[in-house]
Amino acid sequence: MITTAILTGDIVNSRETSPKIWLPYLKEGLNAYGKEPHHWEVYRGDSFQLETIPERALEAAYFIKAILKQKKGVDVRIAIGLGEKDYHSEKITESNGSAFVRSGECFQNLKKTNLALRSSTLEFDEILNLSLKLMALTADNWLPATARVVKTTLANPEASQKELVPILEKSQSTISEALLRAGYDELQQLLVFYKTKVTQL
Repeated sequence: MITTAILTGDIVNSRETSPKIWLPYLKEGLNAYGKEPHHWEVYRGDSFQLETIPERALEAAYFIKAILKQKKGVDVRIAIGLGEKDYHSEKITESNGSAFVRSGECFQNLKKTNLALRSSTLEFDEILNLSLKLMALTADNWLPATARVVKTTLANPEASQKELVPILEKSQSTISEALLRAGYDELQQLLVFYKTKVTQL
């Protein structure tokens, strides 16, 4: 049974970039999915933990990635753990359960990839992690302008490209081209696939 999702992450090469540059962006991304410190916390300088519902976990990971990659040279590593929450604390970093353990173990094993997932179902994990590696070929190379379009589109899922024009202050053709470069259609297909499968676990 899966009751929650825990995202454990940190900023890639954080020592090379001042927290003043990326911390406000990270907090904006985390705030979109809950309140501090019950749902999220930043700790040890550049590390963070976020709890969200399983169906939104992968979307949250890509949203946080997109929001941070708006700043040149900034990226994030995230491990998603799916499972239970056995011990509830006012602070997310003091809570516990299988979702926390899997997230932590998955994070420790992040080597050549910036995003991975662990659940209790090996087959699901293998399929998703292969898909995440393929998506990383595009997402890891998002430039700041592209990342801003992805972030804004994810934040406004019901909006058409035309409706995003005044928000982004870009032409519809520029938005369309940016989403094409970002692999946004493929990302949406991956998110739909993930949501369908995670509800079956």
